[in-house]
Amino acid sequence: MNDQLSPEIEALLAETAKKPSFGLSKIDEDESLGFQKESGWGSPKIDEKKDSHLEVDLSLTGFKPITEFFSSDLNPVFGNPNYYKTALAGETEAAQRFHTVLSKYLTSKDPKDRSVVRQQLNTLYWELVRSIAPKTVSLTIEEEKKMLLRFGLVLPSLLTNEQKDTFASVFSKNNTGEPVFYVDEWFRDIGNGKMAPSATDEARPTKKDSGGGSAEAQRLRQLIAKNDGKLQTAERMLTARERERSMLEIELKSKVDKFCEHPSYGNDIHKGFLTEVQKKLVPSIGEDLKNLLKIDREIQSYLEEYTDAKEVAESLETKIQAMPEDCEVNTSDILQEIDTVRQMAKMTVGRQGNHFPLLTREFFHCMPRQTGYRENVIDLMAKIESIDPGAFCRIHKNNQNRIVPYVLLVPTYGDSGMCWEPFDRYNRVTSRGRIVVPMYPRNLEIALLTAVADLRWQVAKEKASYYWMEEGLTGQYYQWFYTQKLRGDVKEYFINDYILWMTKESEGVQRLEKEVRGVFWRHMPFSQEIKENLRTRSLVYQELYQRDLNRAMSDGY
Repeated sequence: MNDQLSPEIEALLAETAKKPSFGLSKIDEDESLGFQKESGWGSPKIDEKKDSHLEVDLSLTGFKPITEFFSSDLNPVFGNPNYYKTALAGETEAAQRFHTVLSKYLTSKDPKDRSVVRQQLNTLYWELVRSIAPKTVSLTIEEEKKMLLRFGLVLPSLLTNEQKDTFASVFSKNNTGEPVFYVDEWFRDIGNGKMAPSATDEARPTKKDSGGGSAEAQRLRQLIAKNDGKLQTAERMLTARERERSMLEIELKSKVDKFCEHPSYGNDIHKGFLTEVQKKLVPSIGEDLKNLLKIDREIQSYLEEYTDAKEVAESLETKIQAMPEDCEVNTSDILQEIDTVRQMAKMTVGRQGNHFPLLTREFFHCMPRQTGYRENVIDLMAKIESIDPGAFCRIHKNNQNRIVPYVLLVPTYGDSGMCWEPFDRYNRVTSRGRIVVPMYPRNLEIALLTAVADLRWQVAKEKASYYWMEEGLTGQYYQWFYTQKLRGDVKEYFINDYILWMTKESEGVQRLEKEVRGVFWRHMPFSQEIKENLRTRSLVYQELYQRDLNRAMSDGY
């Protein structure tokens, strides 16, 4: 590799004549990039602090409002003239090959050659990611490497000054408490065992512990994930039964007090006899006592489950804390997750989309509030939940649990989000699902809606199990799909209809078929405020609203 690049590439990569160059000129293998040097990442110290955004809190009822979308303090890393050198330093052969092909791509003028080099660059970029990703668990990883993974930004000079300032103003840390991750954070939490790797069809090889403790820590965290579902379910059911018992006891005391009221008989000191109303309270009091005994048995059962699960949780937590802090990085999980994330990225782009992996002004045309930054995505998720309150809810034992899924923000130019898994296979009750959202789409809201629609479909399908074509949301939609003799993927039709449901029907603009509107109104109802507004807009919505009232008055609701 030549130490000096041609003047053409220097001119392309130079930001301005007055400012320091972000380009590739004068790259020295020994002093600058250090392609042949290793950085000693063998066993970096891992941050084992607990993160609130990883734990499921069933008491939360909504998202906290986002008050600041961008920071007033710009990240200086985007103005570092040695950004490119630092990002690739210590990555040896992967960085060298990537640098060579990137140089060809930036200097090539023939469209055919440029297309071929683009394909090579895509492959080499993921090789570079494979080299950098295991280092994300280290507390001393360079900020440039993190930004390369997070935004796909290899050269800041490939962006305009305005675009660089926007990216520099993005909050680097997650201060929202919500499970929304950039790619580098995703790899970090999987590498240190805080998150389980994403599910795949291929069976994972059984890993033997080499003494570092990472395999044992991963096993313990899987057991914790399984136990968390039991613990939270038992606690929720216990709380519900205690509340039910309290209300019944208040009602029973009121009836007993009325039953024990005996006014004086005439002017005599003796009390009168029971009235007819008091006599009628006897069967009701007896029924309440039977119900109290039934609830008491349920409370006893749930209390035993809760106590056992809590003891198991404390035991597992003790074992986790007793493990050495300086654990080996779970490299195999990270490397396998890279393949999974690459597949996710491809799916957000689609077959005919732009798979170019680098952030560049040539393809990046998003406005700041339409780019898939964490704060923008959370704000849109709150908007979606305000329209569809059950978007992130799952029902278990007649209790509705609000569980926000893990959201991975991938730096692609795709236009569609997707759901990778509706929930963890080890904990189907209270575990988070996983959805993927592209960061640079043409319409961020539509990209997020496709992911939420996919999540909705998969959760309903898993709930119906073998009867997904007959029961529930998926069953009723499939029956309509079948009667219409439509062809193609039924889920794709559902996703498109869900987007219309959220963007048009919620505002009173009728775009769906009558049968589909009825299914969605029943299984994915709008908020009560929107319902009240819609029923005054059209007879169609007024009829659906009246059906709700009829069901509420019957036992079948």
